[in-house]
Amino acid sequence: MTPASLVKVWDPLVRTFHWALVSAFAVAFFTEDDFLQLHSWAGYLVLALLGVRLVWGLAGPANARFAEFVRSPAEVFRYLQDVARFRAKRYLGHNPAGGAMIVLLFGLLTLTGVSGLAVYGSQEFAGPLASLMRGMPAAWGEAFEEMHEFFANATLSLVALHLLGVMLASLQHGENLPKSMLTGFKRRISE
Repeated sequence: MTPASLVKVWDPLVRTFHWALVSAFAVAFFTEDDFLQLHSWAGYLVLALLGVRLVWGLAGPANARFAEFVRSPAEVFRYLQDVARFRAKRYLGHNPAGGAMIVLLFGLLTLTGVSGLAVYGSQEFAGPLASLMRGMPAAWGEAFEEMHEFFANATLSLVALHLLGVMLASLQHGENLPKSMLTGFKRRISE
């Protein structure tokens, strides 16, 4: 592919955010109780990254903005029907299903992080919620832990679905989407 046939789509902040979030979530998920300090710091990093990306989604360049890729549920459903029929439109930025996945992942990652802060505060009496959690019944800490595990596992399920979607879109449109998230470039949409 010639440089003239490529267009810059993903800015450095979006790409760095994406791979840092992947790494931080993986570290948090696989360290769990065995390495609580590392698990906690990875969780803090996930929440901090989400905060940065939220700001960038409102003020960043066009392809980073939520307004560019968050679509109505009806439009997402129509797009998924087109995917099933192998006639889905190619998007330069996120397609409607990708936009919906981002919203779902952000929501679940936030719930995972906040419930993790509640667990850390109620069971370890540490972290920013420790003073709020001190004195709560032990059952609350156990309930927060159950919620935290549920949200983390639900997030992992969405990650698997996201990877399947990326593979399917890559095959349907003949492009390497993971590579574009590394380089920032995608093939131009021909007019």
